Amino acid sequence: MADEAIGTVALENADDIALAERMKNGREQILNEVRKLIIGQEDVIEEVLLTLFVGGNSLLVGVPGLAKTLLIHTIAQVVDLNFSRIQFTPDLMPSDITGTDIIQEQADTGRREMVFSPGPVFANIVLADEINRTPPKTQAALLEAMQEHTVTVQGRTYELKEPFYVFATQNPIELEGTYPLPEAQLDRFMFQIIIDHMAEDEELEVVRTTTGILQPEFSHTVTGPDLTAFQELVRRVPVSESVLRYAVALTRASRPSANGDSPDFVNEWIAYGASVRAAQYLVLGSKARAITQGRYHVSFEDIRALAHPVLRHRVLKNFHAESEGRTSAEIVDKLLDAVPLPSSGM
Repeated sequence: MADEAIGTVALENADDIALAERMKNGREQILNEVRKLIIGQEDVIEEVLLTLFVGGNSLLVGVPGLAKTLLIHTIAQVVDLNFSRIQFTPDLMPSDITGTDIIQEQADTGRREMVFSPGPVFANIVLADEINRTPPKTQAALLEAMQEHTVTVQGRTYELKEPFYVFATQNPIELEGTYPLPEAQLDRFMFQIIIDHMAEDEELEVVRTTTGILQPEFSHTVTGPDLTAFQELVRRVPVSESVLRYAVALTRASRPSANGDSPDFVNEWIAYGASVRAAQYLVLGSKARAITQGRYHVSFEDIRALAHPVLRHRVLKNFHAESEGRTSAEIVDKLLDAVPLPSSGM
């Protein structure tokens, strides 16, 4: 898309420009370290890094054996953050995630008192493994942590250390014994990141390296405080009115409407469209993407590049779409074709 369409809105503060350059270089440094252990999956890694730079949470969807857990653990090691993995099971309780109060006896006085024992959510990067294997009540234990970065237990609220991220994994092929994520919780995830089988050459390299001795040492060139600074920088990146309008127009077009405002295929195939949170993440993700590509302004192409990971889990298909075999990817493609770019004068 032509840069003229977005006007001249860009970073101008010298300190912000220097930090943007550091963020761009930091992305390359993280990629170089991650590639010591992770082969291929370039788009997946890119979307995970954008999640880190924005300060969001993401849902990774893929069949078993595609290194979802290994990827998130490796990135946590590279950026030197505390990592916690929670294996979601049908008998997992909310307190198993958040922690609980326990009775503890003081050694000097013998007096007993209630003391809070933090759960595994008290980490910088939390991996909720197979999140759809646990009932909605336990799934919901993560909602406050994901949105507010706090945990409330027995009426007391505890703050989580920054930066804080939740990455959840989900197996798309097993339905028995699983609990679909509620729409409200799906909407909390910035991206739905699809992990598919890699190319044959990459798979061969994976088998070659993982069946030998592999003990990489990582350089921590980017750490937690850097990520916090990057998150603040991303929110300071200005965006032109036309780009904002385009992000909002894509989001609004995904919602069925009785007054004819939505495309015909939306009314035909979609039960519920994306919320305003989708537009927010389209803009935030595009800001981060622009910086990591060495630009200090956001373009229409940034918005279009992130439309699939932002919208595909928020566009909920109806029975008609399911019966016709329509996919979320197909619907997002049609949205991109149907929604025109705003003129630069808007």
